[in-house]
Amino acid sequence: MTSTIEVAGSAMPAVGLGLWKIDKEATANVVCDAIHIGYRHLDSAADYGNEVEVGKGIEKALTAGLCSREDLWITSKLWNTYHRAEHVEAACQKTLQDLGVDYLDLYLIHFPISLQYVDFETRYPPEWLFDPSADQPSMQIDPVPLSETWKAMEALQRKGLVKNIGICNYNSALLHDLMAYADIKPSMLQIESHPYLTQESLIRAAADYDIAVTAFSPLGALSYVSLDMALENESVLEQGVVIAAAQRLNRSPAQIVLRWGVQRNTAVIPKTVNPGRLKENLALFDFELSGDEMAAISGLNQNRRFNDPGVFCDSAFNTFYPIYD
Repeated sequence: MTSTIEVAGSAMPAVGLGLWKIDKEATANVVCDAIHIGYRHLDSAADYGNEVEVGKGIEKALTAGLCSREDLWITSKLWNTYHRAEHVEAACQKTLQDLGVDYLDLYLIHFPISLQYVDFETRYPPEWLFDPSADQPSMQIDPVPLSETWKAMEALQRKGLVKNIGICNYNSALLHDLMAYADIKPSMLQIESHPYLTQESLIRAAADYDIAVTAFSPLGALSYVSLDMALENESVLEQGVVIAAAQRLNRSPAQIVLRWGVQRNTAVIPKTVNPGRLKENLALFDFELSGDEMAAISGLNQNRRFNDPGVFCDSAFNTFYPIYD
């Protein structure tokens, strides 16, 4: 059995499978294999471009009797182009259709960034550029108040399309603002967090509001080297304090870093397509890091953010749009 964290009174598996950057051709089998191994938490998003294939993997697993739909915790995310109130439900319904389910356990605002609407028939997922064929393609900002988007998210929960709603990539100021106007409070804050970006103040603020936290990219640079957003020598797995803990506990460095994440009471959603690593990433609950090891790993913090729109939007999408200062 996997350990869980409490999300608005429900138990969410503390380790999930992150589905970002899994090739479409492999996705269905990876999802089914993960469920067979024991995963019950799947972290998806419209922008990942593989929700149809995720749905096929879920269907394959359910048909094989590996679990029931109620055993699964399925998260997805509202993309930036659907922030206007009139588009939120349609975007959610599209995700439900693609995943082949009639409700989500958790639906998140993917970024506090609102872009001009792109119709499903024009391009799906629409990604970041408004018109990729333009002479100088760029993002087109549509200044939608986040409060408008949140009210539409609340309506999804009231209709039973989603059981919980939350946010991704919010900073503490946006979180405080949201809590001032939300009728239904967010159940989850999903943020980049790993030993190089511990985000202790933000995680503490979320806890003060009884908001659970999921850490994406919990292994840090490994998700970003292939995208030229990180250097190979930035791997936290090669740090001496991580290696020392791995040797003491006879575990892999990756297991040590993931255990550090769950021991901080955050969920983690590592991505892998390797069956051995799928098993390894789930095997975090029969050992424990000492207080000194936890402190030493936290001491690696550099405030190093790999997934930063203020950097990648400028370089990749010809648009400067920072959301972190």
